[in-house]
Amino acid sequence: MHIAIVGGSAAGSFAALLLARAGHDVLILERDDLEPAPDVESAAAMAFRPTAPQLVQPHIVMAKCRELLCERLPDVYEDLLAAGVAETPLAIQMPSTLADTTARPGDERLTTLATRRSTVDWVVQRAVAREPGVTLRYGVRASGLLAESGEPPRVTGVRTDQGEVDADLVIDASGRRSSIDHWLEEIDARPAQPARADCGIAYFSRHYRLRPGSVLPGPATRRIIVLFDEFAAGIWGCDNGVMHLAIFPQGADHRFRTLIRPGIFEAVLRTVPTLAPWLAVVDPLTDVRAMGAMQNSLRRLVVDGRPVALGLHALGDAVCTTNPTFGRGLSLALWGAVALTEAVTEHAHDQTEQAMAMDRHVAMHIAPFYEDQAVIDAALTAMFHHAIFGEPAPAAPAVSPDRVGMNELRTAAQFDPTAFRALWTHAGMLRVPEEIYTDAAVVTATHEALRRHASGPTPAQPKRDELLAALR
Repeated sequence: MHIAIVGGSAAGSFAALLLARAGHDVLILERDDLEPAPDVESAAAMAFRPTAPQLVQPHIVMAKCRELLCERLPDVYEDLLAAGVAETPLAIQMPSTLADTTARPGDERLTTLATRRSTVDWVVQRAVAREPGVTLRYGVRASGLLAESGEPPRVTGVRTDQGEVDADLVIDASGRRSSIDHWLEEIDARPAQPARADCGIAYFSRHYRLRPGSVLPGPATRRIIVLFDEFAAGIWGCDNGVMHLAIFPQGADHRFRTLIRPGIFEAVLRTVPTLAPWLAVVDPLTDVRAMGAMQNSLRRLVVDGRPVALGLHALGDAVCTTNPTFGRGLSLALWGAVALTEAVTEHAHDQTEQAMAMDRHVAMHIAPFYEDQAVIDAALTAMFHHAIFGEPAPAAPAVSPDRVGMNELRTAAQFDPTAFRALWTHAGMLRVPEEIYTDAAVVTATHEALRRHASGPTPAQPKRDELLAALR
């Protein structure tokens, strides 16, 4: 089967590798020049693209992505480790307040990978470049779909600024700015009816390198995110001695726009006791990079039980984006590519069944995380806007004896080992949120931890006058 993939970043590259290894002829059409750099550091220096600003923001390979890499692309996994990406066992993420840090069966599934996104892309793109069944065409901008009319229309290829490309199957992996809705309208397909919900936050981040011989404040591969009344901040361990520091204000809070200036960025970090010590052991590698207008989004190509088009699938951010602080992007991309390869293999001659199989994957494994994140972000936004702008306080969530929510789980995870593992299982996408929130053992452990520690450990809040002085 001849398959055209629009977009050569993570989702498109994962799909190309898996489909080519399943025996298909794959063509990647990529608007940017993604020719692999000569080495990891060159890749990092070249990583920024205006079309994909998230690539230079904090990243982590969560449990589901790591598990799928080990199972489906073990050579890529080994190449990641050889490139300096670091395995981070669950024990490194355990807070000092946790009552019991003894290892448990299954902890190995919750291992994450500490890395820059540029390093992941460099390794994957090198694998794609040497894959015999994949052809790459850079500098090609897709402008629409070729299709045969019908109900639904059947996609037969891609229109580009360099001519038409025929294909048996077209995959949209062009990211969160995908034009797929416009393309569907052009071929008289029914709309996909995408859903969206604001994340509320903006990102300001900067890469640093650890100074050789420094005494570190904590493990170099640990991820820490701290929530305050008016903003959040965090640190990510990466590959090859690189750390990523970030500040997440509300997008509507214009006071934080000055964070783009390195001196102000670091001044604000120095008001955060958890993160300030790291500034003494690192040197900056990049400027401060900003990203805003982030949304949780979900797009399904089956509406009311019928595909909107045949011969067309979507992957990665073109299907779903969630708050990037939760680090789901790479997991969603690879999981979708695995599901697509299985659907194409099982239903090689039935494009309707391919579409239905992909939609079942979205319904079971993707939509629950979108829906949960929309609720989480709405609650956090209400909390921040109450503290910053004096808006009405959000209503307290209803207390249930048979269910917990993210806020309860996040607090209990600081003290109870069962709740802690449930939180990382949620983050790792190893179970859907509602299964975790209603798991009897998790509910019991969470309620007991909250009974003993009603409010959880409270991070020292930067004083408002200190914060405003830092922002000036």
